[in-house]
Amino acid sequence: QLQLVESGGGLVQPGGSLRLSCAASGFTLDVYAIGWFRQAPGKEREGVSCISSSDGSTYYADSAKGRFTISRDNAKNTAYLQMNSLKPEDTAVYYCAADHSTDYVCLGYKNLEVWGQGTLVTVSS
Repeated sequence: QLQLVESGGGLVQPGGSLRLSCAASGFTLDVYAIGWFRQAPGKEREGVSCISSSDGSTYYADSAKGRFTISRDNAKNTAYLQMNSLKPEDTAVYYCAADHSTDYVCLGYKNLEVWGQGTLVTVSS
């Protein structure tokens, strides 16, 4: 069974950086598109970034452009989200997800094939 496990969350000061990891177990991620999503307290889950499997094309929400970078390392069967210049409004539980459909992932479709358990990112002084 394909499983995804996020790690790297924690407490960081505004302006700081974190790198989140999304490790796959049981199956390889190389044929899947990968997305990062987040859900702040009391708000709906929103898409942050996604990356395709075929050509590695990347897409970002407006809130993430210029600050976040999504990447994947197929040799390690892991995807990453590098987050720089963090703001308090970035505080949320961050989830990674995978699906064969790049459109579903990058359009924020919630019924994706596999989701991770989430990792909490808190940006605060």
